[in-house]
Amino acid sequence: MIHYIFLIPLLPLIGFLINGIGWRTIPKNMGGIIGCGAILGSFIVSLGVFFEVNTPGFHTQIIPLFDFIKSGKLNIPFEFQIDALSSLFLLIITGVGFLIHVYSTSYMHHDEGMVKYFSFLNLFVFFMLLLVLGANYLILFIGWEGVGLCSYLLIGFWFKNRDYTNAAKKAFIMNRIGDLGFLVGMLMILYTFGTLSYQDFFKNLHDAPKLPASTYNWIAICLFIGATGKSAQIPLYTWLPDAMAGPTPVSALIHAATMVTAGIYMIARSCALYELAPLVSNIVAAIGLATAIIAATIALKQYDIKKVLAYSTVSQLGFMFLALGIGAYSTAVFHVMTHAFFKALLFLGSGSVIHAMGGEQDLRKMGGLGKKMPITKITFLIGCLAISGIPGFAGFFSKDEILSRAFASNPTSPYLFVMGIGAAMMTSFYMFRLYYLTFTGSFRGTHEQEHHLHESPFAITLPLIILAVLSIVGGYVGLPGVISEHHALESFLSTAITNRSKFHLEESTEWILMTVSTLAAVFMIVYAYTATKKPNFAPTTGLAKMMENKWYVDEIYNAIIVKPLQSISGLLDTWADKKGIDGIVNGVGKTVKWGGDRMRVLQTGQVGFYIFIMVIGMIALFSISFLLVK
Repeated sequence: MIHYIFLIPLLPLIGFLINGIGWRTIPKNMGGIIGCGAILGSFIVSLGVFFEVNTPGFHTQIIPLFDFIKSGKLNIPFEFQIDALSSLFLLIITGVGFLIHVYSTSYMHHDEGMVKYFSFLNLFVFFMLLLVLGANYLILFIGWEGVGLCSYLLIGFWFKNRDYTNAAKKAFIMNRIGDLGFLVGMLMILYTFGTLSYQDFFKNLHDAPKLPASTYNWIAICLFIGATGKSAQIPLYTWLPDAMAGPTPVSALIHAATMVTAGIYMIARSCALYELAPLVSNIVAAIGLATAIIAATIALKQYDIKKVLAYSTVSQLGFMFLALGIGAYSTAVFHVMTHAFFKALLFLGSGSVIHAMGGEQDLRKMGGLGKKMPITKITFLIGCLAISGIPGFAGFFSKDEILSRAFASNPTSPYLFVMGIGAAMMTSFYMFRLYYLTFTGSFRGTHEQEHHLHESPFAITLPLIILAVLSIVGGYVGLPGVISEHHALESFLSTAITNRSKFHLEESTEWILMTVSTLAAVFMIVYAYTATKKPNFAPTTGLAKMMENKWYVDEIYNAIIVKPLQSISGLLDTWADKKGIDGIVNGVGKTVKWGGDRMRVLQTGQVGFYIFIMVIGMIALFSISFLLVK
């Protein structure tokens, strides 16, 4: 099946071309079939590749396609790398992506641009597949930029709304900041090691004479800057909550299966580099933990159902970066996988709610929806239990593994574990606050909204059911050490990425950590119930108001970055552009015109005057020639 690997990105690309070229003439149902069929085909091939990679004795394979850049000693082929890491991401992207496509056939059915929407969705998946399949950083970067472009197209899909287009521009521009860092890091790799190939680069890291630590640190920090933009970490995280402007299935695709996981993938792929840059790894862990906590505090006071989930994604990504920073690379990938299941479920569940509410997203106008939407309620509850880390659900295994390995990384000073527990407790509270405000109690919306409440169509509920099942069983590939000595996922990934250490914990210690984590989550679930039983939507003050207003980070950025740049732009526009460049250009034109106006008086129409001027000119020429010869 590996020989057909080219079909995995090719099928979505074909789907994009067909729907993109014929979006005005192709019927909506046919556009949905083409879009879904392309991703289903990619998933089937990805499944075959995964099983082949999972056979005993499999080694990493490089599949060359064609020469891409070849000049002198520089040779960057267009080739794919197939190993455990890329095969797992292929399944996540195409599997969850297919369910989102199926969901979209119903959710977007009444939109006049549905076929164009599916073409963009297929293009998004194509670039993400290219990102994880590439055998070198340049192919990864092409996919990296491609998903950035598609995020702009899909976040601003309803472009007639100015706020949506502003959100799309914000996502695009903030990602360009991070991408500049990634590009500089790539150029440093090429300059220092003469290659962008993963295998050659990692081999050179191992075999080459030891370079100054600053070399590894600078390359690692540049790549991490790229990851902070793409995976929404401090300080480049504010674009992701605004990305909710796009259709809800797009939010699910960005937050669960594609774009935001790219930074995790890139650092996990580059684990050999980060092992040589412990200082940068500590920065990664610190930024990840800070992001997890700050985003969680903001989510506590949001009332837009999608905004709560958006900040939840930012927070969960912080957990993943914490795992990367402490060297638990396979654990970070484990949480990427489980998070893809339950976060896609939660976003699609919120879309089902919004669909039933006629587009309403304010939690204060919901309540009691569980009576009318039992499937959505049950599946959403499963997603909430999974993300909260309740035992038996997927999130428990991956989240607790991050926390236990954070503790094991420094058991004498367990501040990473304690702060991680704090972020996890806030996760349980804001997710069940959202659940209770949406599905329990009495309805707080209008009579017309209540009259139209209904369960969503089968094309929406089927993906919810499948994702709910995955949100339960998806974590059993990584059982904790106290239950099983064999960690199936870690063993599978060991051929592609390795953890910095074995993170050994005593069995009793691990049981204590899991118990503490579970009790903390359960306590916050109960607390959320009591806090929402008689909800109080009065205006907030003090600290609560700061959290509701997202710590005023956007306002701070606007004050210290946007407005000064606008002022500088205004000055440059006035003095450099209009009075400088335009002044010179217009001045030349005015000078020529002035000279022409003066020369025009010589055109008298009298032959005698012309002869006189000609004689004067000849005398002047002869005089100049005589002087030059002399």
